Amino acid sequence: MKIATYNVNGVNGRLNVLLRWLEEATPDIVCLQELKAPQDKFPIKAINDAGYNAIWHGQKQWNGVAILARNMEIEEITRALPGDEEDVQSRYVEALINGILIACLYLPNGNPAPGPKFEYKLKWLDRLAHRAETLLSLKTPVILVGDYNVMPTELDVYKPEKWVNDALFRTEVREAFATIVSQGWTDAIRTLYPEEKIYTFWDYFRNAYQRDAGLRIDHFLLSSEIATILRSGGVDRHVRGWEKTSDHAPVWIEIDKK
Repeated sequence: MKIATYNVNGVNGRLNVLLRWLEEATPDIVCLQELKAPQDKFPIKAINDAGYNAIWHGQKQWNGVAILARNMEIEEITRALPGDEEDVQSRYVEALINGILIACLYLPNGNPAPGPKFEYKLKWLDRLAHRAETLLSLKTPVILVGDYNVMPTELDVYKPEKWVNDALFRTEVREAFATIVSQGWTDAIRTLYPEEKIYTFWDYFRNAYQRDAGLRIDHFLLSSEIATILRSGGVDRHVRGWEKTSDHAPVWIEIDKK
């Protein structure tokens, strides 16, 4: 089974890119982030025509997450990260697909740091940590996947010395991510490529993609039930080179079917 995550950076404006990649890669489950579309403007017909069922949590202009499944039913669990009833940003959706609990997330950027946006990010990470611990206790296959806006180590960022005060790389953020992983999660891509430079994002500016000046900010965290059947994974970095594409590339893993 192939499971992917892709920050599309505008699902309607980049729909042709998304559909082209879906046809090429044929993932079974896809988590999308940064839809930038209200609930009623999600292109469900085009997604269905491509062979996928979908659930989504939209928001006008900003944020937005979705889960797609090919030839499988999607049972929605929740579309809000527990811990703050006043948080109305569309950044989280959780569903059960073929016996696997999939949590699709779009973690706040947090810049400028320090400041209110950074504090929101740290609180969001704390809420995620609590939810992650709860999900682990279920003893069921779980994947926490999406755009975390976190580079966990220096290996995950081009020229790390330039990012030390950025909200994606500040010590507090990396420590919060490490705390979640230490609960018993497996960082799938880093486990598969322990020493390799792997990027998932390249800025639009300063020819970042051409220079390979990237970041690894899109992650799969696997519960032990999934980690034991992890087979392969990678980044479809060539998609970042397509015309009118997202600044992220799709990231994927393959697991053995139980």
